[in-house]
Amino acid sequence: MSRLTITLNDELHQALKETAARQRRSIGSIIEESLRMRGIRTQDSAMEIVSRARAAAGMDADDARELAVREVRQLRKEKSDRTRVDA
Repeated sequence: MSRLTITLNDELHQALKETAARQRRSIGSIIEESLRMRGIRTQDSAMEIVSRARAAAGMDADDARELAVREVRQLRKEKSDRTRVDA
């Protein structure tokens, strides 16, 4: 197991300590859970997830890439449109 040193603001650090005590867990276990929930994965693990998703969707790599590009472009357009409306 690796060790890591991080810097947190005092309020967040206090909240983390209180949460750990309340849940009777270590700070490390809460941080690990948070990272997993945010989707932090090794590249090999992420590629395995993508591979299973492609197989389930019946897509090859090119089809999946094309779909991803279309969806990202659509999301960027929607975000741009919202920014213009808010301005």
